[in-house]
Amino acid sequence: MGELVIERLEQMPVEDQEVELVERKGRGHPDSICDGIANSASVALGEAYQKTFGRILHHNLDKVMLLAGRSSPKLGGGTVEEPIRLIFGDRATAVQAGKHIDVGGIVVQAAKDWSRRNLRFLDPELHMVFQNGIKTGSSQLVSLFDRKYVGANDTSAASGYAPLTPTERTVLSVEKYMNSPRFKELFPETGEDIKVMGFRHRGKLHLTIAVAFVDRFVPDLKTYFKRKSEIVEDLAKFLDSKKGPFESVKIDINTLDDSEADEGMYLTVLGTSAEGSDSGQVGRGNRANGIIALNRPQSIEAHAGKNPVNHVGKIYSYLATHVARQIHSEVQGIREVYVYLCSQIGRPIDDPLVSSLKFVLAKGVSLEDVGRQAGCILSEQLAHIGAFTHLLGTKDFYQSWEESRI
Repeated sequence: MGELVIERLEQMPVEDQEVELVERKGRGHPDSICDGIANSASVALGEAYQKTFGRILHHNLDKVMLLAGRSSPKLGGGTVEEPIRLIFGDRATAVQAGKHIDVGGIVVQAAKDWSRRNLRFLDPELHMVFQNGIKTGSSQLVSLFDRKYVGANDTSAASGYAPLTPTERTVLSVEKYMNSPRFKELFPETGEDIKVMGFRHRGKLHLTIAVAFVDRFVPDLKTYFKRKSEIVEDLAKFLDSKKGPFESVKIDINTLDDSEADEGMYLTVLGTSAEGSDSGQVGRGNRANGIIALNRPQSIEAHAGKNPVNHVGKIYSYLATHVARQIHSEVQGIREVYVYLCSQIGRPIDDPLVSSLKFVLAKGVSLEDVGRQAGCILSEQLAHIGAFTHLLGTKDFYQSWEESRI
């Protein structure tokens, strides 16, 4: 392993800081749609590579962009006049040793399948068009897949941390609850495009939530505001059942609404702003741990869509979080742990250029008490990174990762 630096942070744990800001974009948000489709397309392409060539070949599908369509939502049900455009870019191997796979067809089908699973009112055949701009990768990067060792596809850095603060867990759990089958049964008029912003000031938590209403379920203005009020009540009960540490929790939903205006409602036809008002892009959404936490260190590296074999922008983003969780779980006396991994292009992915472990420790705990055990955990994970990257290339990984976050 390259250089390993272990240090103690003399700083206040985030949950003890006066102000904390945390955001979560739900699966129907245009940025989340791009991330979800990019990962799904990478998995589908990996399966096709395995079937045809016996192994996953070079690809990176992290340049997915969504251009919003055009719609006319209205009370009782509106229309979609112009479909959402989804553009695939970047690189993927299509031909090797005389064998060929249909890269464009595979990624488009993966996008359609993901959309049907996650956006219940969107029909990809009617409401989406696809543009394939995927090209062949550079010979140097492609050749990394043929080396005796797995060399990093890029020079990049990623970070992970543990544990989540009560604010981070709450923001994450609220969005997941609002996109759960139970909530959709109670409130079928809520679309999948949900964004939660959590602002904690000392012990008071303020949640600002945007949720797209589906117009066919809203016959009039009175019904919209009645149902919005009922959603706030239900969320208050949900949060009360979690028995969080907050002195108070305030919930605001769709704060642009105006009960005196005919168009003063957040209405959509399909349950996502992507149909007419908001575009999206891979890398602008949630980090690998599912949230955007402004009090934490984070890279702008996009994790979604990158190949799971040697693209460290993906691998290290997930691995750093995984290692941080394990260290916090197994090593006593740690308030917070931060894991940083930096690659060097061409260097073996199990041998980062530098690894850094940073700790906020409990009172009376020394760096010597935790450093050796934590370093051993990181070394062990890097030694078995091949097993981890194999999981990253499977469908089941992302579902289990979602479930393990809270």
